[in-house]
Amino acid sequence: MTISTLSFQTNAVDQMDALQQAMSKTQTELSTGKQIQTAADNPVGMSQVVQLSTQLSASQQYVTNGNLASASLNLETQALSDATNTLQSARSLIVEANNASISPSQRQDIATQLQQLEQQLIGIGNRQDAQGNFLFSGYAAGTQPFVQNGASVSYAGANEVSQVQLSAEQSISTGDAGNAVFMNIPAGNGTFTTAAAATNTGTASIGPGTVTDPSAWAPPATYTISFNSSTSQYTVTNSGGATVATGTYTASTGGTFSIAFNGIQLSFSGVPANGDQFTVAPAGTASVFATIGGAITTLDNPTLNSAQLATQLNGALEQIDGAISHISQVQASVGGRVNAVTAAQSTAQSQQTDYQTSISQISDTNYAAATTQLSTEELALQAAQSSYASMMTLTLFKYI
Repeated sequence: MTISTLSFQTNAVDQMDALQQAMSKTQTELSTGKQIQTAADNPVGMSQVVQLSTQLSASQQYVTNGNLASASLNLETQALSDATNTLQSARSLIVEANNASISPSQRQDIATQLQQLEQQLIGIGNRQDAQGNFLFSGYAAGTQPFVQNGASVSYAGANEVSQVQLSAEQSISTGDAGNAVFMNIPAGNGTFTTAAAATNTGTASIGPGTVTDPSAWAPPATYTISFNSSTSQYTVTNSGGATVATGTYTASTGGTFSIAFNGIQLSFSGVPANGDQFTVAPAGTASVFATIGGAITTLDNPTLNSAQLATQLNGALEQIDGAISHISQVQASVGGRVNAVTAAQSTAQSQQTDYQTSISQISDTNYAAATTQLSTEELALQAAQSSYASMMTLTLFKYI
């Protein structure tokens, strides 16, 4: 078969172009460190790299989310710890004030110190992070959560809190709403509250009481305990006026006695006067600010007798104990979330290593193989060029 000079030259040039393109591709792989430059180089490999890169990016975002959550939760942990210390200081002052031997002026001094602690507690509730976001405002991070108006403190934040993703399957709360932390705390002993009538004239005071049989506790709107000192008898009536329990008691100055009915037990100190009354009501909720504010009001009231003072301060102590316990539970929840973030970040970082290794195996250049391939391509191109040059010098005139 006869091959024309034009066809020969065209084929030779095409072959050398192909070799040069192959060399250029190999050189690019060596210079960039990537064997896949476009999807055309390896469609399946490029698809895998894109998918793995997406997963890697998501995992990196999860770690970033975790860092932000940890920073916020650590700030909340410190705030809760400071709130607990403040409440414990308030408790110590109330215990000091609940002593018949101290003077009215000393109680006034304690009331002043409690006012300072209340302001300190409001400041803790209104703490911000480095970006100016309020820790206890929930979704409304730019709104100051606690606002004082006279003697009352109200909550102005949101009840819902922000969530961040730690993985495709796991999200976590980055904080707690102040309404849940500082405001809605079960009053009294958590089941019921006790109080003394303002008209009482005896020396008896009532403690917070305890539940001895939850199945027997049937709270009406209010139970009223009335004392008849002439017969040493008491009568318990419900909110409808029906008698629930009666019995006798033995009271003495400086002594204590107890009354039990409907699954609860009440402790009294001192001697009730004839007609003195005490009430038991189902526990609602109260804020830590209202609790301290109530103790301040009690200490500022010069008309209260020692029994009324003791009853109200005992109630404040019980409420503060409940608040400390409640905040401790919140703090434990925060600690659990911090641990969850740490575990999730560890998992995400391990996954990132796996993703990066897989991407590298698919897309990174094998330098040893690529260097060998480049040498082979260079030799092939040199041979093609030499062969082409030699063939172009051939002519029949050399043989005439």
